[in-house]
Amino acid sequence: MDLVNALLAATPPKPLPSPRTTEVVAAELRTLHTAGALDLPLPGAGRTAARWAALAAFGRRDLALARLAEGHTDAVAILAEAGHSPAPGALYGVWAAKSGGTGAVLADGALTGTVRFCSGLSTLERALVAAGDRLVEVDLADPRVRRHPDAWQAVGMDASDSGDVVFDGVPGTLVGPPGWYVGRPGFALGGAGVAAVWLGGAAGVLDGVLAYLRERGDADEHQLAHVGALHTAVSGTDAVLSQAASAEVDALVAGTCRAAAERTAVEVLERALKVTGPTPACRDRRFAQRVADLPVYVRQHHAERDLATLGRTVLGAA
Repeated sequence: MDLVNALLAATPPKPLPSPRTTEVVAAELRTLHTAGALDLPLPGAGRTAARWAALAAFGRRDLALARLAEGHTDAVAILAEAGHSPAPGALYGVWAAKSGGTGAVLADGALTGTVRFCSGLSTLERALVAAGDRLVEVDLADPRVRRHPDAWQAVGMDASDSGDVVFDGVPGTLVGPPGWYVGRPGFALGGAGVAAVWLGGAAGVLDGVLAYLRERGDADEHQLAHVGALHTAVSGTDAVLSQAASAEVDALVAGTCRAAAERTAVEVLERALKVTGPTPACRDRRFAQRVADLPVYVRQHHAERDLATLGRTVLGAA
């Protein structure tokens, strides 16, 4: 199945109303959830390609929306792998960052500590929170969950409703035994699913480049050369993900998918403004938002550090 090229052959997804705001993204997420559009096939159950195609489509439409949609679908897949059912009607997220020495701690069945990079602060009803080697499901209506949206100062992904969360003795339900969250087979599948969102985001930037050139109608040879390179980069990563979706996704495969999608995103961002110049980045809010969102989201990939981990895995597998 051709994840992104199949999408590019059709009409691009309908964009969100502009200017995009946290409220607009939250309302659309809720609409998608109610309509069943977030009920994706579970990963590794024979329809992984369809799941990743849906995630790529969310990313191509809007990365802030895709961030929340991917988090919810990942949480549902994690719960299913643990033999749990999600709370009816609830929107979920997965909050597992341990940035700068922060992170949640579980003691006597309750969570304490600060977790950064939590998306969906005011939108979600429940979250799966990583605390040491445990995963805990939390009801976000608990008043001891304190949200700090002011911690998020980025222009990119500004509508993803992100920030810090402080847990002050919040009870929760354990999901899986110690070490289960990162040791389960679905961990690699989830990481590769994020790569599909990144790829969709890169395709969205390419959509903007093509729309700009078609409107002008006078692309020169240098611009066309960049477009050819952009198409090649997106198509190549699409092929990597398509092949991976039909295989057993382990750490090596997932790392390859993520590295390929990150490389494509970086190349798309580098070339896009060489094609368009500053005009759409300054005068087209949607295009400007796309090129601001993608570098923030794709930095979930830790660049050379993750490449070194991948290289170590490749060397060990040889």
